[in-house]
Amino acid sequence: MKDFSGKIAVVTGGGAGMGREMTKQLAEAGCSVAICDISEEDMAGTVSAAEALAPQGVRITAFRADVGKEDQVQAFADHVRTAHETDHIHLLINNAGIGGGGSFVSDPRESWERTFNVCWYGVYYNARAFMPMLIAADEGHIVNVSSVNGFWASLGPETPHTAYSTAKFAVKGFTEALITDLRINAPHVTASVVMPGHIGTQIALNTLREFGDNSAIGGGNEEYEAAKARGEMFRDNAITSAPDAAKVILDGVRAGQWRILIGPDAAALDEAVRATPEAAYEGDFGMDVFASLREAVRPA
Repeated sequence: MKDFSGKIAVVTGGGAGMGREMTKQLAEAGCSVAICDISEEDMAGTVSAAEALAPQGVRITAFRADVGKEDQVQAFADHVRTAHETDHIHLLINNAGIGGGGSFVSDPRESWERTFNVCWYGVYYNARAFMPMLIAADEGHIVNVSSVNGFWASLGPETPHTAYSTAKFAVKGFTEALITDLRINAPHVTASVVMPGHIGTQIALNTLREFGDNSAIGGGNEEYEAAKARGEMFRDNAITSAPDAAKVILDGVRAGQWRILIGPDAAALDEAVRATPEAAYEGDFGMDVFASLREAVRPA
């Protein structure tokens, strides 16, 4: 898909972060976009920003939907058909995600499954709901956002990270399996899996908003404030900005890439895991990779 002008795209998690930036860049390129999110306030900000960039005739719509619930995803698909007066779309970007549910052993089952449902079933439900509309277009493309945690299931030796990592491995495997499936059964539709490193988004803050009153975060005000500070640090001290990450994804779609790594940290970690997979969960493996990366990019 070399040109987005005149196309129709669907973006989940469009209220902030990469979802907002992709919506803005698509709109500026002449593509109509339907976004969903659980925050109407965040979506209003995205719609306003995208409309300010869009040429005349481009339509930007928003629909509140929890991607972890299939009935709401189906309602979102119905909204797209009606609001955009269409039986087809050209681009589906499954971007919505949260963290949480780090420990399978000690965290509440509800928080583990909530994270898994958003990060995996959100992709699956939207792929099911919108695949007929992608097939109905003259050309279609599905983008599924995985993570470096889709090939390295860790945040380091001191932090369990099971729900998110499990979901992101599933997203990676699903997308790779779609390559052959689509080639055989819908050759005009293609797929890309995206594996971002540390991107400056609100995912940690959105996770806190999701689980702020849950024991998975901590019950006291001090724990909440500490988690909020970490979320702000994650957003503000990233290696790659959300606008830059959005550009990499959309450029990858234009170039027909099925595997899109975002950030030098993602590239370095991917190389390290492939080189020494047996060592990937020993000692400070990931921290050593990041330390080497910082040394490599340090100004002379």
